[in-house]
Amino acid sequence: MRKTLGWGIAAAAAIVTAGVVPAQAAERGPARVSGSAEFVLPYGRDGDVRSFAFDARSVPYSRPIPIEGGENGSPADAEGTVRVSHWVAEQDLTVRFEAAVDCMITSPGHATLTAIVTRADELAKDFVGKRVGFSVQDGGRAGDRVGFTWSASADQDENGQWGEARVGTCLAPAAFATVTRGNYTVRHAELTAPPAGR
Repeated sequence: MRKTLGWGIAAAAAIVTAGVVPAQAAERGPARVSGSAEFVLPYGRDGDVRSFAFDARSVPYSRPIPIEGGENGSPADAEGTVRVSHWVAEQDLTVRFEAAVDCMITSPGHATLTAIVTRADELAKDFVGKRVGFSVQDGGRAGDRVGFTWSASADQDENGQWGEARVGTCLAPAAFATVTRGNYTVRHAELTAPPAGR
């Protein structure tokens, strides 16, 4: 039996297999990303099992920020939860963290979203308080894909030293990892203009 650290998240292990929405179909209602799936890294050389579970929806103009032009929020404002689970084969343990969604932009079959890590197992405690980014490709029968920032992004500081990249809202790499089990659904909605009077 796999050992786990910290709090358990049953949803991270749940696999959603029903109801694939065609990737090109834009539906009425807010943009949404949902589902849970496992995936493999194209450059990975381990037997680890990684999975993301998404439950995110757009809530335009709901997060005002104290900068010029940000006082009304953004058309990309979003809410919801991302749950990350990584079973480390070599040590036979699972590391998990959970993040609160703050931004999401979609196009037909695709979504990019970011979230602030709110809680994590001991081995991932350095993630708490940080923004992480995700990309999701709802490929329908062709298969789904995901991407994420902490495996594919680095940056240089003013002294030219390399280190972890700072992640801005709604920023993530292309979906580079292939889903092997489970399903993601992206419901696209166009970004909207601010409500009248704002």
